[in-house]
Amino acid sequence: MSGADEGGTTARPAVPAQAPAATREVRDAEAGGGLGASLAYLLSRAERSVNRGLSAALAAEEVTVEQWRILQALADGRGHSMGDLAGAALMPHPTLTKAVDRLVERAVVYRGHDPADRRKVAVFLANRGSELLSRLEAGIAEHHRAILATYGAVRTERLMRDLEHLVRSLDG
Repeated sequence: MSGADEGGTTARPAVPAQAPAATREVRDAEAGGGLGASLAYLLSRAERSVNRGLSAALAAEEVTVEQWRILQALADGRGHSMGDLAGAALMPHPTLTKAVDRLVERAVVYRGHDPADRRKVAVFLANRGSELLSRLEAGIAEHHRAILATYGAVRTERLMRDLEHLVRSLDG
């Protein structure tokens, strides 16, 4: 059940009165410590929740979250080595190679000589890749708006700044 009630608020789906025992046990562990006391676990849960919505926004164009990261990294037009791309896309090299191969097959990226060192190979965004990113923009923007509406713009911006600061602090 969804939609606005007479007061203009959005109705939420009904939650079952009794959750399965396994679900209750995990929820209880998360609330009082255990997994819920682990920063790594909470960050992973948040990433999964955010990526679930992002995946839905990308699905119409048959693009995965990882492929979208690759395309976004290449959108600067400079071309990137596989090593640099692995870091930017947050992917291990073997997984990145397979993902880039699939994007090459779709003709949205291509491999060419690195402009700085012609002995090296770089990956570049093709015109079809730029067009694909343009088509994805509306869905990605809607996904971002949904997060802002749910979590709040100020809290979202603060969280993003805090996470960026955490990464910089941990990476040295």
